[in-house]
Amino acid sequence: MDFEQFYQDKYPAGIPRDVDLNKYRHMVDVFEQAVARYGDRPAFSAVGVTLTYRDLDAQSRNFAAWLQNKTDLKPGDRIAVQMPNVTQYPVVVYGAMRAGLIVVNTNPLYTTREMEHQFNDSGARALVVLANMADNAEKVLPHTGVEHVIVTEVADMHSPVKRTLMNAVVRHVKKMVPSFNIPGAHRLPAVLSAGARENFEPVELKPDDLAVLQYTGGTTGVAKGAMLTHANLVANVLQIRPMMENQVKEGQEVVVAPLPLYHIYSFTLNCGIMVEAGAHNVLIPNPRDIPGFVKELQKHKFTAFLGLNTLFVALCNNEDFQELDFSALKLTASGGMALTTDTAKMWERVTGCEITEGYGMTETSPVVTFNPHSAIQIGTIGLPIPATRVKTIDEEGQETPIGEPGELCVQGPQVMRGYWQRPEDTRQSFTEDGYLKTGDVAVIQEDGYIRIVDRKKDMIIVSGFNVFPNEVEDVVSSHPKVVECAAVGVPDAKSGEAVKVYVVAGKEGVTGNEIKEFCRERLTAYKVPRHFEFRDELPKSNVGKILRRELRDEANED
Repeated sequence: MDFEQFYQDKYPAGIPRDVDLNKYRHMVDVFEQAVARYGDRPAFSAVGVTLTYRDLDAQSRNFAAWLQNKTDLKPGDRIAVQMPNVTQYPVVVYGAMRAGLIVVNTNPLYTTREMEHQFNDSGARALVVLANMADNAEKVLPHTGVEHVIVTEVADMHSPVKRTLMNAVVRHVKKMVPSFNIPGAHRLPAVLSAGARENFEPVELKPDDLAVLQYTGGTTGVAKGAMLTHANLVANVLQIRPMMENQVKEGQEVVVAPLPLYHIYSFTLNCGIMVEAGAHNVLIPNPRDIPGFVKELQKHKFTAFLGLNTLFVALCNNEDFQELDFSALKLTASGGMALTTDTAKMWERVTGCEITEGYGMTETSPVVTFNPHSAIQIGTIGLPIPATRVKTIDEEGQETPIGEPGELCVQGPQVMRGYWQRPEDTRQSFTEDGYLKTGDVAVIQEDGYIRIVDRKKDMIIVSGFNVFPNEVEDVVSSHPKVVECAAVGVPDAKSGEAVKVYVVAGKEGVTGNEIKEFCRERLTAYKVPRHFEFRDELPKSNVGKILRRELRDEANED
């Protein structure tokens, strides 16, 4: 299709097809201009403490100054950041970027095996870790190139007296911090205090400099780092705002942020778009604690909510949530996993606010498409955001006609530079004319809206997180009582999909519970198989390749 001609009349009035990508030079510029505009407005809140934009500026500057003066880290070095949604997160991330470092977002739920792979693959020289998971870091660090470790505790951004009291309760009363010993590790409050006494020298950043290594399974193979530049992230910040139309008012929004900031969806929306808009981001450290979540919501007159399908369902089924004041809520955005029609209707019934669904991937910083707020079409992922081109292709790489399914391909300024130190994976992920292949099969409708109809690759999405069958199979097949196995995704009402493993056991036999316990020691919780089926043999092709698709189709018929 002629993309520009096809899409020229598909958008509501007022949404541009292009944006000024030169408005900001880099993500630090986005941040510093927000500080200048919104200084004393609240920026981030969590666990009873609120940082204003001016606070965030000062503390991130202190962290950057410490990195520059008290370590040998240089611009371009990688720093792993491993913590949940606490106010230290934006302090550390903006501080690292201001010092020219590349942020490696790390899931706090990672096992030691996953941490070791990511730290070594990224070449991380520094790590900032929450004390609650520092025991795992202690086990991993000797096998990595990490030289500088900063440990932070939950209440570190409070005043000294309150910090000491709250951290003591978390450690000794709630017993949420396993003992650890990391020689030479620094405490974040001491780091920030020391940095305040040092000079900070602003780093000259270029748009094409890497800002983040965001790990993903991508569209092929094992976990690898998507290289996202400052230009990629800035572009996505600028591209999404027009699709929200007039729903985001400068310096006025209160945004609920339950999704982890280390995930690219929340990272870009909360640390990018909402910072640029001067919003107050209310961070939820543990969204699985629904009663605690609702109690926090009772304190805020929130205007926007960023979530995903499973979270919307859990909240709507909570009686206390149903009684909240939703009168200010005007924007609910969904991403990370497919939004079901039933969930969308239930959320609107409870809150009075429609859900706006978008689509993206780590490799696209992440947003590719979004439903314009004035023209939401449930069941679709919306329209391509400004400055973004899409097409669908068949198995031979030929473009498929409008209305016919094909693999969705994307081109735009938000598309990653490639995979970190993996040129062949990068090459395979792009078409010859420079479009990123998403691995998702989609239909572009006559009205321009796009529907995802299938997944080309075997990736499983559990609560918005990518799970790759190869990784699960590698762990399960390493069990001494397992001969071979295959992992597939099956529908799950709570998490969208769950992992099911088909197992051929050895002569001595094995149970699903044995395998599950084995996996819990080696995989993050959301990757652990929930369902097992034992067979004498697995279906294979004539060259011996296990036919996962056949198993998946069979499982989905049940």
